[in-house]
Amino acid sequence: MVKETDMHRELAPMSWYLVPVGLTGMLFMSGFFGARTKINKINCEGLKPPYIVFSNHASMIDFPNLLKAVFPRRLCWVCSIEEFNRGEWLMRHAGCVPKRKYTSDVSLLKRIKKATNEKKRIVAIHPEARFSLCGVPDTIGESLGKFAKFCNVPIVVFNQKGNFLRSPQWAKKPERKEIPQVADFIQVITKEDLVNLSVEEIQKKIEDAFVYDDFKYQADNNIKLTFKNRAKNIHKVLYKCPCCMDEENMDSYEKYIECKSCGAKWEMDEYSRLHLISEGYTWDATLAHVPNWYRWEQEKVKEEIENGTYQFEDEVRVEHLVNAHKKFVEVGTVHMHQGLDGIKLSGQLLDGSEFIFDKPPLSTTAIHIEFNYMKRGDAIEISDLERTYFVYPINHKNVLTKIHFATELIYKKNKKL
Repeated sequence: MVKETDMHRELAPMSWYLVPVGLTGMLFMSGFFGARTKINKINCEGLKPPYIVFSNHASMIDFPNLLKAVFPRRLCWVCSIEEFNRGEWLMRHAGCVPKRKYTSDVSLLKRIKKATNEKKRIVAIHPEARFSLCGVPDTIGESLGKFAKFCNVPIVVFNQKGNFLRSPQWAKKPERKEIPQVADFIQVITKEDLVNLSVEEIQKKIEDAFVYDDFKYQADNNIKLTFKNRAKNIHKVLYKCPCCMDEENMDSYEKYIECKSCGAKWEMDEYSRLHLISEGYTWDATLAHVPNWYRWEQEKVKEEIENGTYQFEDEVRVEHLVNAHKKFVEVGTVHMHQGLDGIKLSGQLLDGSEFIFDKPPLSTTAIHIEFNYMKRGDAIEISDLERTYFVYPINHKNVLTKIHFATELIYKKNKKL
């Protein structure tokens, strides 16, 4: 039997012999030869290890930015398990420990506490557990305050701006090198706060420090995007037409986004504002700010969940992420259902075995999605503590963002029951 990835090793920082590699990456991505990211240290007088860093997450530049922020110290990283496909030896010696997304891994929490309390290390965590989809935060975890109390070390929030604009998830190989990068490295919870503040107060301070909007950052700083394809693939997140409400016929190219169902068309200007250019159509012009359109879609999904009409059904191709050596193995095509009762995969696999994989509503606060993952299609990552699957919808188009909204909202609805 092929072994799954070992998920239980202790956290250790980057090996000393890889430090020159890390420094080179930092110089060429966020340093002198790259984006020259400006790091603002806030409330950090006297800060020294151990501490935990909660970082927002939007592009690959996040990693060298954080290396720059803590230099010359080394980090332990909590990373998504699929990142270990880059090479398990490299990832482990770079200071990374794997985690399956949106699972409650008590073992990892204990190992983080040991790394900070006993080994006096710095641990970096991305509480969104995925790249930002629209340059604004989504779910960041409702138990960060409790986790901070458990670990009993200072908490730093690393709030980066410009990192999403540089490489939005709908355009992973962008022409956006000119966008300035700024990051606030903020000690939001001190040792004294851990004693004097409640879990709820700590949670609120972390959430308040985690607010960002890359499109507002662009407007406030008059950052122009002059290249031709600035709107290409943005329909991956702006999937619902505000004019006719159709959800599977949006398209985007160059600086345009349009609905193939009703014909409405928008142009994205150099400051990423969207302008309806089709005559005879009306819409809510506040949606010209991209995150407003995104949040409007979220509200529409919430309406479906509240009135009990939301559901998603499709046949999906399933790939099992076995380990860093075997990587992904296609296991078959099954049926996927998502409704108010959560997510269920069921069917017969290629080897003839019956397959059932359930994710009840309260088992996951959110879900990880990837647009055209590794050029194999739009993927949904579904995990438990032992297995990780990437599933690819076959018949429905451009459904990932809605599934992402629905997962978070169904969790919240069930949490209130």
